[in-house]
This record gives sequence, C-alpha cells and structure tokens, in this order.
Amino acid sequence: MKIKASVKEITFLKQNSEKWEQMEATIEKGIANNPREIADIFIELTNDLSYARTYYPQSNTTLYLNALTAKTHQAIYRNKKEERGRFLRFWKTEVPTMFAKYHVQLLIAFLVLMVSAVIGFVSQVYDADFVRLVLGDEYVNKTLERIKDGNALGIYGEDSESVMFIGITINNIRVSFIAFVFGMIFSLGTAYVLFQTGMMMGCFHAMFLKYGLFVKSLLVVYIHGTLEISAIVIAGCAGFVLGNSFMFPGTYTRMQSFKRGALDSLKIVICLVPVFIVAGFLESFVTRYTDMPVWLSLTIICGTGAFIIWYFVIYPLYLTINSKHVPTATLN
Repeated sequence: MKIKASVKEITFLKQNSEKWEQMEATIEKGIANNPREIADIFIELTNDLSYARTYYPQSNTTLYLNALTAKTHQAIYRNKKEERGRFLRFWKTEVPTMFAKYHVQLLIAFLVLMVSAVIGFVSQVYDADFVRLVLGDEYVNKTLERIKDGNALGIYGEDSESVMFIGITINNIRVSFIAFVFGMIFSLGTAYVLFQTGMMMGCFHAMFLKYGLFVKSLLVVYIHGTLEISAIVIAGCAGFVLGNSFMFPGTYTRMQSFKRGALDSLKIVICLVPVFIVAGFLESFVTRYTDMPVWLSLTIICGTGAFIIWYFVIYPLYLTINSKHVPTATLN
C-alpha cells in the first residue's frame, strides 16, 4: 500500500532533495580521489536518514536515503587509504566545491564592506575631521606631514621589509580570525568588523582626495590591498557561515548545524592564510616603491583581483555546474 507523504515530509524533501541529488552525482562520478568529501557526505546522509527513520520510517524517502547511505558507506571502504596528492586536491576541488555553497554570505560580506566604505568616504568629504575619529589623531597627523613633504605614502618604506612582512601578515591573519570568531555573536560581530574596515577604507581615500592624491592612493594601496581586503571579505563570509549555522539550523539540531558550519567556516579561514602571506609580501617588498609605473601597478592589482574572482566565485560555480546530473534514483 502506498503511504501518502505528510506535509512535514514534503517540506523535508523540498529542503534536501537537490542536495541529495548532488551527493549522489558526486558518488556516481567517482569521488575516490577525495576520501574526506565521501566522509562528509556520509555523515550528512546518516543525519538525514536518522531524521527520516524517526518521523516517517516506512516512506520512500527513508528507503532512498538508506540506499544512498549504503552506497556512500561502500565508497568509504573502497577508499580507506589516503592516496598521494591530498594537498593538491584540497585546493583544487575541496575548498572551491565547499565555497560554492556560501556565495550568498560572500555577497553579503562584500556589500557590508562597500556600503560602510561609501559611508566613510562621504562622511570624510563633508567633515574634514571625521577621519580622526576613525583612524586616530596620530596616524592622521603623520600622514599630513608626509603629504607636505611630498611623500604621502612613504609609510610603506619606513620599516625594513622583513619586519613589515612578519608584522603585517600576523596582523592580517588576526583580523580575519576575529571576523570569523565574531560570527558566533549571531553574525553581528562579523558585520561590525566589516563595517569598521570599510569605514577606515572610505575615510582614508577621501582624505587623499582632498589633496589631489586619490588616484595615487588607489594605485599604491591596492597593490597589496586587493588581496588583503578581499581576504577580509572572505573571512567575513566565514563569520556569517558560522553565525547562520547556529541561527538557522534547518532540518538539523542546532548543535549539529553549528558543528557543520564551524568546520566549513574554519576551512575558509585556513585557506586564506596563503592569501594573507602573499598580501604581506606585496605590502612589505613591493608597495614601498610608490613611484612604480602605472602599468605595473595596474597589472598587479588586476592580476590579484582576477585570481580572487576566479578562485572564489567563477571556479566554484564551474565545479558545481559540472557535478550536476539526472539522478539514477528518484524520491517519489
């Protein structure tokens, strides 16, 4: 006898059917070269199967999940050994595939930063002293002295390269970690870090606009700033993932959802470490040459920007689109 699906089961299907189809596609395509992803899928499927068995044990949904979980279990034991190339696969497929799930959070983080940057910029244009509230009197006074001396961005060449590299890299990683951890404050802490960063950006460039150095500040600062600011936005995305996992658990318990969100957001932060290292290198060893040709500055800025857009936006979408297929089993 065919059992009619309850409203609760239909809701459960709508929320998860696309995810299950993608999981099945992943297993069918031979995910043997990524054992950890198989394990993640298996854990997620067992959670869903446990939920289905509890609320509608005799349904087709439960039968489907049971079969898919068994197939995933077999794949795990076919691939117990972690083969060579694990490090490469982490960067080539695992990170971007995971990141494709969080483009909405990435967009929100970007918008928060950009809106706050516009607010900071406009506030500084209409109030010349506003920048002092954001950046502090000492920083502003020293910057004005450098402008008078004809070396407005000379701060980037005042310390030795190695000292700057270590200090800047550590500070950038610290800021990204704060943006991530503050996501536990219902994502509001992450939004605050992004807002603060955006305000500083806007005030800084508006201050240089007053002295006719706006374009110069963009060409110099974003030699390293393209990677640095992008990484802070991505860290903000990680914070939103962490906060949302607790506030919006979906079909999982709040703790299960939080654990899953914490793992993914931590992976996002970890993958930013190389980005911050390169940004620190550029700021310490390259940005100090404030009179470099415009074409060279633009090449670095456009190159680093293109990498960020490709790796964190375009490539994840490409992997996601190419992993979809018509599933061999149906849910009805």
